[in-house]
Amino acid sequence: QVQLVESGGGLVQAGGSRRLSCAASGLTLIRYTMAWFRQAPGKEREFVAAISTTGRTTNYADSVKGRFTISRDNAKNTLYMQMNSLKPEDTAVYYCAAGLRVAVTTESSVGSWGQGTQVTVSS
Repeated sequence: QVQLVESGGGLVQAGGSRRLSCAASGLTLIRYTMAWFRQAPGKEREFVAAISTTGRTTNYADSVKGRFTISRDNAKNTLYMQMNSLKPEDTAVYYCAAGLRVAVTTESSVGSWGQGTQVTVSS
């Protein structure tokens, strides 16, 4: 069965950096478009970033463009997201997601979810 396990969350000061990882098992990662979503307290889950199967194409929410970088290592079955210049409004549970569609930017396009990792940015 497909398992996506996130790690790297924690508490960070505003302006700091954090790197999230998502270890995938039970699937052949190169077949899947991968993405990160997040859910802040009291808000709906939202799209953050996505990366194509080969890693050549990336897509970001406007709120994180220029600050976050999504990447993948298919040989290691791992997805990453480097988060720089973090802001308090980036505080959320971050979810790793996998989908078979070319575009994975909505919840309906996601086939598998991780359990989430909390990122808290203090001001």
